[in-house]
Amino acid sequence: MQVVKRDGTFAEYDRAKIVAAIHKANDEVDECERASDAEIKDILNYVSRKGRKRILVEDIQDIIEEKLMSYGHYELAKKYIIYRFTRALVRKANTTDEAILSLIRNANKDVMEENSNKNALAASTQRDLIAGEVSKDLTKRLLLPEKIAKAHEDGILHFHDADYFIQPIFNCCLINIGDMLDNGTVMNGKLIESPKSFQVACTITTQIIAAVACSQYGGQSVDIRHLGKYLRKSKHKFERHYREIFPLATNEEIIAMVDDRLEDELKAGVQTIQYQINTLMTTNGQSPFVTLFLYLDKNDEYIEENAQIIMEILRQRYEGIKNEKGVYITPAFPKLVYVLDEHNALKGGKYDYVTELAVKCSSKRLYPDYISAKKMRENYEGNVFSPMGCRSFLSTWKDKDGNFKFEGRFNQGVVSINLPQIALACDCDEDKFWKLFDERLQLCYEALMCRHNALRGIKSDVSPIHWQYGAIARLEKGETIDKLLEGGYSTISLGYIGVYEVTKLMTGESQTTPKGEEFALKVMNKMREATDRWKAQTGIAFGLYGTPAESLCYRFARVDKEKYGTVPDVTDKGYYTNSYHVDVREKIDAFSKFTFESKFQVISSGGCISYVEIPNMTHNLEAMREVVKYIYENIQYAEFNTKSDYCHVCGYDGEIVINDNNEWECPNCHNKDQKKMNVTRRTCGYLGENFWNLGKTKEIKSRVLHL
Repeated sequence: MQVVKRDGTFAEYDRAKIVAAIHKANDEVDECERASDAEIKDILNYVSRKGRKRILVEDIQDIIEEKLMSYGHYELAKKYIIYRFTRALVRKANTTDEAILSLIRNANKDVMEENSNKNALAASTQRDLIAGEVSKDLTKRLLLPEKIAKAHEDGILHFHDADYFIQPIFNCCLINIGDMLDNGTVMNGKLIESPKSFQVACTITTQIIAAVACSQYGGQSVDIRHLGKYLRKSKHKFERHYREIFPLATNEEIIAMVDDRLEDELKAGVQTIQYQINTLMTTNGQSPFVTLFLYLDKNDEYIEENAQIIMEILRQRYEGIKNEKGVYITPAFPKLVYVLDEHNALKGGKYDYVTELAVKCSSKRLYPDYISAKKMRENYEGNVFSPMGCRSFLSTWKDKDGNFKFEGRFNQGVVSINLPQIALACDCDEDKFWKLFDERLQLCYEALMCRHNALRGIKSDVSPIHWQYGAIARLEKGETIDKLLEGGYSTISLGYIGVYEVTKLMTGESQTTPKGEEFALKVMNKMREATDRWKAQTGIAFGLYGTPAESLCYRFARVDKEKYGTVPDVTDKGYYTNSYHVDVREKIDAFSKFTFESKFQVISSGGCISYVEIPNMTHNLEAMREVVKYIYENIQYAEFNTKSDYCHVCGYDGEIVINDNNEWECPNCHNKDQKKMNVTRRTCGYLGENFWNLGKTKEIKSRVLHL
């Protein structure tokens, strides 16, 4: 027998729930008024004798009330009715009041700090956050099955982006920018034709980015390769123009004029992208969360033009953007992902000069991140493509002609599992651990299917820029998006937090030890096997995703500390380690960290990134070059992380220098008060256990960097 729940979903009939509910009512009445075990058994048998394939949960409760009164337990029936009524009030109660009021008072810390790219004090942003609180409340009370909502509240899993779940929108995507530029698009009911020049192409690209950002909640990525042809169009346009007005000019003179004009066009176009993205505000109160994919594809006929474009993007990113005080800072967007391949992996290739600038840019601005084309081809059937937004990856998919397709595809949403809590809940008993793990994976599957089902039947009209005008597809008006949800075209992601902590709990060791590594890989493979199994069962492309949800690392740890107390090296830190990453306190050098974590990236093909913490490296580019070379040979996706120098007097966030008097000094305002400067730079560039202070670099080895 199946029970039809209040939200319309089905659940297996569970006798134990009836027993528990009557016992709760029994506890509130005198012993003489209580239902006996025999009477409770009779109620259960009565429900079973109904012989229905399906029964409403309200019908079961009506039967219980009637039977209790037939036994003369009127007081008990009254308590049960009150209990039932109270539960109904709880389900229907509006729980958003305090959350919204605390937002207005700037006191809702969790919500205000959840997204560092949003200014939660601004009225426009607060409108989005207030709407998000309403969405979360309705999602919890009405849209999700009660057990999923409760699992989220208890930190068993995290139902990401519940603040947008009420709307028919999805997570993140790879914009089909090539199709939109080549074949035109429509925005706000106005036709945008294919551009005739590079600068116009850049302007249209930023307009598309802004429009896309307003109708989804995650990140988006744009492949810069599609702009190369428009730079060539501008070159030919300028050449025709100069030959027409200077018919007697020599080829050399024409080329010189064209190159000069093209350089201005290139700078202006890239500046348009950078400044438009950073000054536009989307409807959710932040700059568009966009990644530029910088890939020099050897098979691209416009590779020379794209090399010029990437060089200019890196040059302008290295320079930075002025803040309100006129100081050059590192903008949050666009994020940059740079691909290392045979011809630009600092091995004497033709385009090594581009990578040299990328390394220089990373040393000052941390961007770009790096993808190894060599390792990615091993993991994705010979393909190289951009992550969506920043870190999540699509699965491979072929069209009807057998061609791989990545652009114009998207992610339906994410649900993350709390791995350490499984170990805490079973008191680190391994047999119980794997059983409970299975149960919670099944719960995650049901939550993910809620995401999938919420998008079914949605019509293309909800976001014309996505579904009708090329960002994702070119569907007809009124057509549903259902065919794009199945067959592996789009993905849906199982995230995970705390591989380090669950390994520590179950083995007593870090995942970097042989024993710990064996267990950690077993955990990873179990999740991967689950997503593969779900894909085979449903035809939906489930992926295992090393989610970048940093705030979730704190939430899970906080929930578990409240429930299980202070557990050394687990809940005592105040955070859980993100996905499969090595704990930040681990004594491991950069190269060993990348080598170790690459084993996990292969399993976590639905999303992964590894990083190393470094000091300011502007004076030790050779060290960074060695790390970048190592990335190409050993790991698919990596980035550098650090706390940059910062002057609290003027807001400068570049390099704090040492003057002739051996004093720290801000080069912008010449402040010399170290208390007003956050200086983390070290002159050595050692990437191992500790960072060294002032000293001279004596030797740089290819594998170990040290004084």
